[in-house]
Amino acid sequence: MPRSILMPIDLTDNVSWPAALREALLMVGEDGTLHVVSVLPDFGLAQVSGYFKKNYEKDALAAFGKAMTDWINEHVPESVDVHPHILHGTIYDEILRASQKLAVDVIVMGSHRPVFRDYLLGPNAARVVRHASCSVYVVRS
Repeated sequence: MPRSILMPIDLTDNVSWPAALREALLMVGEDGTLHVVSVLPDFGLAQVSGYFKKNYEKDALAAFGKAMTDWINEHVPESVDVHPHILHGTIYDEILRASQKLAVDVIVMGSHRPVFRDYLLGPNAARVVRHASCSVYVVRS
């Protein structure tokens, strides 16, 4: 059994994470650690940031952190050793960076039912699977 699991979630998509959470909780057992990450995308180009109010990113990250805390309190049993992480940047890059920094054994992530253009996996899940240095368990929503 893996001792350390990374589970990325999309806090704005309530369909994408329930199946992955069930699997992650089964895998983590009593002695493991569950790292739950959610990524707030960045602006992309620096010029885009000029169209947002001052401190937008700081305020958004604070609100995102509160949403993550609420999500964990509602969905993760108290008996689980859970560590929340709010990341900021490109979704797949941040997931990969967190998996290496935290030295997790496995990434458990949900993937939506694909449309033709991204058939088999969504674009973020596909990149994580291709580039992760640990095992990745993709759970269909």
